[in-house]
Amino acid sequence: MVFIAIIAGAIWGLGHLMKAPVQARLYMLGLLYLAILALHVVLPEGHPLLESTGGSLGEWLLLGVLGSVFLGYRTVLRRVRGRAETIEAARDAAVEPRARGLFSDQELERYARHITLPDIGGRGQRALKEAKVLVVGAGGLGSPILLYLAAAGVGRIGVIDADHVSLSNLQRQVIHTDARQDMPKVFSAEMSMKALNPSIEIRPYNRALSEDIAEDLIGEYDLVLDGTDTWEARALINRAAVATGRPVLAGAISAWEGQVTLYDPAAGAPCMACVFPQAPKPGMAATCSETGVIGALPGVVGTMMALEAVKSLTGAGEGLRGRMLIYDGLNAETRILTLKRKADCPVCGDI
Repeated sequence: MVFIAIIAGAIWGLGHLMKAPVQARLYMLGLLYLAILALHVVLPEGHPLLESTGGSLGEWLLLGVLGSVFLGYRTVLRRVRGRAETIEAARDAAVEPRARGLFSDQELERYARHITLPDIGGRGQRALKEAKVLVVGAGGLGSPILLYLAAAGVGRIGVIDADHVSLSNLQRQVIHTDARQDMPKVFSAEMSMKALNPSIEIRPYNRALSEDIAEDLIGEYDLVLDGTDTWEARALINRAAVATGRPVLAGAISAWEGQVTLYDPAAGAPCMACVFPQAPKPGMAATCSETGVIGALPGVVGTMMALEAVKSLTGAGEGLRGRMLIYDGLNAETRILTLKRKADCPVCGDI
């Protein structure tokens, strides 16, 4: 076999010097192998030419099987590598040139799971980075909202709340910690958000949202998330949002139930006053401190709100504009209600 090995080496080396493709060199070796097999079949045993090739027919057939296995493995490996390169190229293509310049290498890695999603991609992640979102309330609903918006890479997140962290909050307000009791909630939330994602801008407003600042503040943001727990606060947010043409993602929870909707009269959907034109009668809309609330419920509803915010900002999927999602945690049920805008609504009727 030494003589045949020398011939095979010469074929491979000459092909390399002539810059012949690997495939062509493999074809030449294949022809050499077939010629040897033909000799072993045609020539009688003991023939000098057979002696010069070395080995028996069985040995050459075994060598052929081993070679076929090697070539098959090499082909599969090349296909797998090619598929991986195709996937990587698709991922790179998803990050548009402008997005590549907008994001640092760390941000591209941080948001990779968003960028590879066809519904988000580089364009959607850029929209999140350029978005400005105001969250009213840093309590039960605000906790998951703020954490997930920060993790998602929303460029500017404002949070307004006048409350301080108390021990009774910690059963559900997971953005705060035991060590931060008595700290203003907006500053406690800022610490957790910055620890999660230091590349975003956070604007904490340690005060209550009032009539005199509502329109100016809400007008600075693209989207408002309402995590308050009183009808008066929600009505104030609704009026200011309608006046400034801003959509409001509103959530509410009580005991085991929650609801989420997107009020957006500027896009043809109802505002809150279309759905709830009057304040509820005393005792009909108690707060969580009055009725109690299961600890994980704000996490479920708040996370839904964060998801709907990402969808609204990126244009992904079908959102809750003009629809209300009702969640019953006790019975593990959800349902969707269709909401209609009222032409005679006292708040948005003249838009």
